[in-house]
Amino acid sequence: MARRIQVMGSSGSGKSTVGLRLAAVLDLPHVELDALFFLPGWVQRTDEDFRDRIRRATEGDRWVVSGNQTRRVLDVVWPRAETIVWLDLPLRVTIPRVFLRSWRRWRTQELLWGTNVERFWPQLALWDPERSVVGYSIRSRHRFVTLMTAAMSDPRWAHISFIRLTSQREVDRFLGSVEAAADRPAAAEGEHAP
Repeated sequence: MARRIQVMGSSGSGKSTVGLRLAAVLDLPHVELDALFFLPGWVQRTDEDFRDRIRRATEGDRWVVSGNQTRRVLDVVWPRAETIVWLDLPLRVTIPRVFLRSWRRWRTQELLWGTNVERFWPQLALWDPERSVVGYSIRSRHRFVTLMTAAMSDPRWAHISFIRLTSQREVDRFLGSVEAAADRPAAAEGEHAP
């Protein structure tokens, strides 16, 4: 498996979960884009500051980046990325996950990226993608699929291996194969040990 990986997908697709599992199995540092992007009170960093933080977080040869922020990071991360794992799960899967995750975070007052707390009720404002992650996911899906599909055949990104997973079963199978491959060398070494 590659050593420079970005996990992308819509909200609720499992980017952070998959990124953390890949980082753990492959023993790679994990970079969460939202943690670099949001300041306390959900204030967003400037593009310049955000891009600089991404450059510093990915300056080594080993990392897993979880998140999209496509227009801000594409030219920072992708020139060095070896693999893009695209979690292209359908809205019927991701939207309920976003609602449930938001509800759970709001009820438990889980701290996100240091000091931020989830707000559940704005998720119901589907008509306002600035306030609702659900609304944003619905409105941006077609644009994101178009961008990713075009990127897969763009000569600028010919050095990248794209892995498009379209169901949770495919995601589970992919993670299982990565874990099995990571275990194989250790098992082989144990078999040949004196």
